[in-house]
Parts: sequence; structure tokens; C-alpha cells
Amino acid sequence: MNPTLILIIIYLNFTASVQKNVHHRWNSMLLEYVSDDGRVNYKGWLEQRDNLNAYIKTLQQFPPNESDSKNHKISYWINTYNALTVQLILKNYPVSSIKDIKSPWDIGNFIIEEKRYSLGDIEHKILRKMKEPRIHFAINCASESCPRLWNKAFQEKQLEQQLTEATERFLNDSSKNIITPKHLKLSKIFLWFGKDFGSRKEKLKFIERYSGIRFENPKIAYLSYDWRLNQ
Repeated sequence: MNPTLILIIIYLNFTASVQKNVHHRWNSMLLEYVSDDGRVNYKGWLEQRDNLNAYIKTLQQFPPNESDSKNHKISYWINTYNALTVQLILKNYPVSSIKDIKSPWDIGNFIIEEKRYSLGDIEHKILRKMKEPRIHFAINCASESCPRLWNKAFQEKQLEQQLTEATERFLNDSSKNIITPKHLKLSKIFLWFGKDFGSRKEKLKFIERYSGIRFENPKIAYLSYDWRLNQ
């Protein structure tokens, strides 16, 4: 076999292997610095900020390919969004709220092949376009009212189960949503991203599915959003 072809095959296999295992470092940091209920030890994480920065650099070096599965791409971009959010908080720590940082969702600090991405770009131009509304319960904005930051990485092969669990936990958390058959007090996530959940009927079907509660033409209101840091 042509030596050049052999080197290409070795490189492609290596790249594929790194892509599949890239989130192990992130998983270890989450287990160490995030509690089961999503509380983040930012002060402690400052000691491993270099490790987080190294993980983000690896993400930049090994982005998904067009041929990769949808689950691989979603997992990659959820983990990227969450890691960049933690990195942003650590850069500005101590801080009481992500909203105390100037334009936090517009900072283009993630670069792939000379193209810059902000948190807003990842959420609105990549993840939302994948037509998977459950991503809203997996990405974390470092705030009390946000879906909790999981203390494990999202993974391609477990993604369906992970998104289902994240959605169920968020909907059944009475600090985020108060759901009864006739009255819904929902997170503003359902208001801000209403288009992703469809019509009123489709939204109610979605909530019924993941909350386990059947509705009787309920009234819908939205809870105020608590932007205090999730520490």
C-alpha cells in the first residue's frame, strides 16, 4: 500500500478516535466541580482553569464533520456551550450573575478554522436549527432559573436518554415550573423559544409527554427568571 495513503488512514482513524473521546476530560471536571443538583463550585474550578482551557482548545481542533451523526453534533455543541459558559464565568469570577458581564452571549471567543462563534451563535445558529427542542434543557446559562448543569458530559450514544432525562427533571422541578392539570406556571424558556415548541397544542403535548401530567385546557403563565449565579 502507498505509504502516503497509510499515513492518511492512520490520521483519519486518530481523528475519529479523538472526536469520540474528546469529552472525557470535560466529564471528569463536571464530576469534580458540579453537584448532583447542578450547583457549581466555581471557586474550586479556578484551580483547574488550565484544564478547562485545554479541553476547549481540543474542541476547536476536532469539530464534527458533515458525515457525523446528528447526535454526535448535538452532543459536541451542548458540551461546547456549557464549557464556554463556565469558562466565561471563571474569567470574570467573582461575579453575582452572568448578566453582570457585558454582552455575555455575543463574545466570539470560540474559533474553528478562523471562524468565530459566540454562545449566541452556538445556541441560535447551530443547536436550534437542529430541530431538537430538548436542547434547551441541556444547555446551561449559569443561573438559578436555568436548567441545571449536569455533572456528566453529553455523549452521542446516550444522547436520547440524556435529553429525555434533562427535560423530565426540568419540567418536574417546582422551582422552574409549576404544573397542574388546569394551571401552568412555566419557565420563560417556553416563552422566549416558543417557536421551537410549536403551537399551543404542540407545546402542551410536549409538556404532557415529559411531565406525565394530563391537561384540561389549562391557563398558562410564566414565572420570573432568576439570573443569580448557580453556585
